[in-house]
Amino acid sequence: MRKDVRILLVGEPKVGKTSLIMSLVSEEFPDVVPYRAEEITIPADVTPERVPTHIVDYSEAEQTDEQLFQEISKANVICIVYSVNNKKSIEKVTSHWIPLITENTDKDSRVPLILVGNKSDLVEHSSMETILPIMNQYSEIETCVECSAKNLKNISELFYYAQKAVLHPTGPLYCPEKKDMKPLCVKALTRIFKVSDLDNDGILNDNELNFFQRTCFNTPLEPQALEDVKNVVRKNLNDGVCDNGLTLKGFLFLHTLFIQRGRHETTWTVLRRFGYDDDLELNQDYLFPPLKIPPDCTTELNHNAYLFLQSVFDKHDKDRDCALSPEELRDLFDVFPYMPWGPDVNNTVCTNDNGWITYQGYLSQWTLTTYLDVQRCLEYLGYLGYSIIAEQESQASGITVTRDKKIDLQKKQTQRNVFRCNVFGDIGSGKSGFLQAFLGRNLMVQKMIREEHRSYYAISTTYVYGQEKYLLLHEVFPDFDYLSDADMACDIVCLVYDVSNPYSFEYCAKVFKQYFMDSKIPCMMIAAKSDLPEIKQMYGCSPLEFCRRHKMPPPQSFTCNTAAAPSRDIYTKLTTMAMYPHARLRCMCTCNRCTFCLCQNFLNSELLQTVRAKLYAVILRRHVSQADLKSSTFWLRASVGATVFAVLGFTMYRVLLKPR
Repeated sequence: MRKDVRILLVGEPKVGKTSLIMSLVSEEFPDVVPYRAEEITIPADVTPERVPTHIVDYSEAEQTDEQLFQEISKANVICIVYSVNNKKSIEKVTSHWIPLITENTDKDSRVPLILVGNKSDLVEHSSMETILPIMNQYSEIETCVECSAKNLKNISELFYYAQKAVLHPTGPLYCPEKKDMKPLCVKALTRIFKVSDLDNDGILNDNELNFFQRTCFNTPLEPQALEDVKNVVRKNLNDGVCDNGLTLKGFLFLHTLFIQRGRHETTWTVLRRFGYDDDLELNQDYLFPPLKIPPDCTTELNHNAYLFLQSVFDKHDKDRDCALSPEELRDLFDVFPYMPWGPDVNNTVCTNDNGWITYQGYLSQWTLTTYLDVQRCLEYLGYLGYSIIAEQESQASGITVTRDKKIDLQKKQTQRNVFRCNVFGDIGSGKSGFLQAFLGRNLMVQKMIREEHRSYYAISTTYVYGQEKYLLLHEVFPDFDYLSDADMACDIVCLVYDVSNPYSFEYCAKVFKQYFMDSKIPCMMIAAKSDLPEIKQMYGCSPLEFCRRHKMPPPQSFTCNTAAAPSRDIYTKLTTMAMYPHARLRCMCTCNRCTFCLCQNFLNSELLQTVRAKLYAVILRRHVSQADLKSSTFWLRASVGATVFAVLGFTMYRVLLKPR
């Protein structure tokens, strides 16, 4: 909505422009009328549309042509006043005023015109027969109002229609010549229908219509009123109602009817609620709500956003196979002005045997977009109508901004759910294969990927100690001389070398020494193509010795040349290291069966946390005075606490060691 409305009154001398303004303000006809009234501002709380309104008068006797042109350029709506008892003033509307206004306004932004027939108290006949041909000739004329400044007839209505012409213009919606809505209006209302069709059956049932009504007008329709609306559509359109619900044709017909009957503010209320501006384009403020992201913080979708995206997936997965076929995907993105996902997305996330994006892959791609480009994610959620369907203030309410990574390191814990792994390696080392193997594709499947559809990202879920996390792999282009900030910003570094290439490891060693040796980012060495014979690396030391010197885990063997889907264990290890960068994990597995995993689960168990909290409260949180320090009771309690911890630790160690 506009912040204010500026109304300009023009016309021949002595037609009553100034009298109209003064009669509106004082609610009586003035005895003395000046040449020109001063600009008047009507506060928002006394106008029907709750918008401040500025009314500007024009006097040929007091103003120059240049001043008139300036006022025309600033006006939001122009009222051309004529006298109903003066034919010359009516003729001047088309011979002088409309051409003058057209010459001094931007062709791309049409200024609405209101024809005002004043002094209706002096005649018994109407001027509408003369005015109607003029209205049909000029599409910029919104309406015509006959009034009387002397009798106060239609004075407030005149300025209400002027305000309405600005806030709810007919021009962008309707073509009088064709007697139908314009294509942009049809396109916008079609998107609104599809967003509101929650079950995607092509019909707005009673529940969907009530939700739509409540969303746009803050009140539901009474059952009888709902039935009356459908009866109006039935009488005028054969296929406007189907299965007692409103079809798209019926929905468009209703809005055409609203506009034809002068109720275009109803259509504008709907359009603006769904984010459209006066040009029927989605408003930038709607698509890109403010979202503050401090440095070293990342963005993730929250629970409400995932629930919404799940409902969108279910809405379009018509065959219920937990995957989106190309037709279903096009249908899902039909409310977008363009297709946001290209063929590379199919090689970024998990797909089924047909190459269709699965439910897990669908959520993964949304997670990737949120992490890499949150503004684009906000835009996409806006197209889908997130704020309306989820009944949220904006799309920003669906985004979680994580805390600074430095705080995670200090507290040695994180609430983040998405972890980024940058994959480095020389050309031909197996980086692309490593990414595709994460999505369950072996070497045979990877060979079928076309080069133009290749992706440098791969994202999927892994489980770390029973928690589902997203791991985002990013293949970094092997330009050793230049690494951008994005190449450096990650939670874990993966260095891939080819065991069958004697010069492959050297690249990984140089990258590590130059960029990551002094950083706190954990690193892992991947010995790729382990199905091939291993050749000694032409470097000063072996990969194993290199890792030992730099306190890294030993190189992890990996191959994607398997009959079935490659093993995912290595990706679980990467996620674990990303989650716990402060920990020097001697054991590199997350099997939940070995001593390390069992000890880790025990240390995180609720039982141990409760025991520790109680002991802490009894021994350490109690105020210690000098008398306590000399008391044998205090030292006895401290000794008992320490003994309990020692016994528990030793017992668990023996119990876990016995199966080994």
